Amino acid sequence: MADNPMKQAYRVAQELLKDSIRRSSPETLQILENIRQADVVVVQGQYDRIQDVLEISGMPYTLVNAERFDKAELRPDQIVFVNCPGQLSGRAINKLEVFVREGGFLFTTDWALRNVLQMAFPGYVEYNDRPTRDEVVRIELLERDDPLLGTVLDANDDPQWWLESSSYPIRVLNKEQVKILIQSKEIEQRHGEAPVLVSFPYGEGVVYHMISHFYLQRTETRTARHAAPSMTYLASKGVAEGAFEKYEKLGAEELTTGQLESALSSNTIILAALLRHKARSGKATGRDE
Repeated sequence: MADNPMKQAYRVAQELLKDSIRRSSPETLQILENIRQADVVVVQGQYDRIQDVLEISGMPYTLVNAERFDKAELRPDQIVFVNCPGQLSGRAINKLEVFVREGGFLFTTDWALRNVLQMAFPGYVEYNDRPTRDEVVRIELLERDDPLLGTVLDANDDPQWWLESSSYPIRVLNKEQVKILIQSKEIEQRHGEAPVLVSFPYGEGVVYHMISHFYLQRTETRTARHAAPSMTYLASKGVAEGAFEKYEKLGAEELTTGQLESALSSNTIILAALLRHKARSGKATGRDE
């Protein structure tokens, strides 16, 4: 059976992302290659599968279910991803609060906004009680100074984000501490809140949260540009014609620009989070990354 087109898009996007990093910042690629399985903990969920994106990306991780997470020993130099819906015990919620306060890096998606963040870190963000429909929206990158986000997703990109049915719009409560990294004016118009990806410091650590899910983001063909072959998009990203063969082997010829652009956005957000965490943990421990 042929792969879902978005699985192919994730594979092509990962190769494009690595090539872009290799050209612009070889030392950054070395940091990513030094990430170990114990550095990344993924808590299973019913609706998101961040681990599958990491798997496609070749990124090592440790997968635990909610019950095992209750007993897990966490270190402040780790990053924890909590898949939607984030249905964890009170003990696990307390564990995450201590983990972040002592320097840990937490990344959650969608319903974990209410199930994890509002409980562990009250007063920062909350669900606005206006669930989305199953829809695709345009997103806008605000964090242009991020070394990865700003170089891989440039001003010419027009990425889209899939909001699965009943995704939770993010209301920012602490406007001084919470930073909006990606927003969508379409979400704001339809559901009252613009944030797509936010972050805030807590104690010695940091929390990231994103509306909807990472895994198998889909797209809509809104413009002729979105419908164009992905090979055109690859060329716009600096891929030389002589290098097209490896992308063709990954199925790039079967993809549209819109599909590849959405997969690249998802992959880039995860890798940017990993890089930020490695930079923070390296500074905290005095290690050279």
